[in-house]
Amino acid sequence: MVRPQTAVAKGPSVAAANKSKNQRLSSAERSAYFARREAAKVLRSVLQGDTRRRALGSIKTLVYNPSVRNKKATFALVCQTLKHLAIIKDVLEAANILNSKWKRQLELVYIIIYDILFGKEISLAGDAEKFLTLRKEAIQSALARLLVRRKAKRIEDLVALYQTPDVSKPRYVRVNTLKMDVDSAVLELRKQFTVQKDDMVPNLLILPPGCDLHAHSLVTNGSVFLQGKASSMVAAALSPEPGWKVLDACSAPGNKTVHLAALMKGKGKIIACELNKERVKRLEETIRLSGAANIEVLNGDFLKLDPKDPAYSEVRAILLDPSCSGSGTAANRLDHLLPSHAAGHGADFNGSERLNKLAAFQKKALEHALSFPAVERVVYSTCSIEQIENEDVVQSLLPLAISYGFQLATPFPKWHRRGLRVFDGSEHLLRTDVVEDKEGFFIALFVRKDMVNGCKKPTIERHTKGSLNASKKNYVAPILFNRMFTMMSHCRLRSVSPNTKNHSSASDSLFHVTL
Repeated sequence: MVRPQTAVAKGPSVAAANKSKNQRLSSAERSAYFARREAAKVLRSVLQGDTRRRALGSIKTLVYNPSVRNKKATFALVCQTLKHLAIIKDVLEAANILNSKWKRQLELVYIIIYDILFGKEISLAGDAEKFLTLRKEAIQSALARLLVRRKAKRIEDLVALYQTPDVSKPRYVRVNTLKMDVDSAVLELRKQFTVQKDDMVPNLLILPPGCDLHAHSLVTNGSVFLQGKASSMVAAALSPEPGWKVLDACSAPGNKTVHLAALMKGKGKIIACELNKERVKRLEETIRLSGAANIEVLNGDFLKLDPKDPAYSEVRAILLDPSCSGSGTAANRLDHLLPSHAAGHGADFNGSERLNKLAAFQKKALEHALSFPAVERVVYSTCSIEQIENEDVVQSLLPLAISYGFQLATPFPKWHRRGLRVFDGSEHLLRTDVVEDKEGFFIALFVRKDMVNGCKKPTIERHTKGSLNASKKNYVAPILFNRMFTMMSHCRLRSVSPNTKNHSSASDSLFHVTL
């Protein structure tokens, strides 16, 4: 009986000693341990998405998911590991130290190898750390041989062979007016940063480059959203009115969706459609953070929505931001860190075959958006710089849009960068430049002609392309008659025939209205 009692008596003290030993790990060491595990999970998603060319989100999107706790350390580890990944892979191959167990946890191995070679000394807090630290000599020897092979005198020289310069641009934040007014946000942010109001996009603020706001209380509570200027222009271009029913065709991750809600002052209804189940989760998190109560999430395919369904009979505006090559935001998304870009500088990532497939989908989506019977405004946008995804898509569907009673309008008339001059009317399109503006976006705004200036005009029955000219005449005739009758009354029945051409020109100009 003595031995069990003795064992029982010692048990708690042994457990306490072990706990005390664990606690002697500094908070920084424990934080680093967990950050490596979180970084490994993110890195796995990034690398798998890059391999399949179907990413669940950008590096930033994945890191700043609410489920990631230590965001700053995780982001730094993921980015730095990706920057050095080619070197790490060469070192691991030369060292030949991995068994089957650790080959199944390659992402964690990459993270730890980065710390061993380029980061800081690591504690033996985990099995992976212990395994690799015991083989530190072989790892460093492999690095030395790599230096010789690449004719680099120092590690810095070797790293420079793989590095891509960082892109520096202002930090934009959009104030979520569902939770906070702009002036209050400015006062709060000015406690730490220099803040300016953007002169073009409402509720958008400009902060200096490099401002880290991810842990700021206004961001974590949804009062402001980290959103670029070009991205913020998309929902503002659609400009839905409070009380409207709006359809966001490809919603996730949801920044533009909640921006629509703010523009509508939380009134009316937004149907947020998203096909991918994983991205739906992110969309729902964004909506919860925004506090918007007028958004209904629909996990489904936008192309399969029936425009004749009574559920969509009152939809008055559609925001279509479909899947695209993302070539305009590659630097912002840190795509230059991905293996596919490092290997071929992105040459095959946006190859002609992929772009053709994307453009075919984009055309189907835009054609579908234009077919909803009550829709008055449609915005088609991409974060691509490719003509095939932008001007070519719009040009191919412009005759159909006109047959449905739509015309191209000019969003943000003061904006100086417009569409490529590849067809008449491209001056109404909006582009941002990937170099000058740090993002390459494209926006096309379609407005139904019978809703110009908010006034209901004589309705145009939908027709086939063959009857397009006849429908234009039917639309113009009542306007001409009314104007002629007015002039005749005021001029005491003086001849109006010399002005007939001018009236015709005025009516034709409706096809190029600027909003």
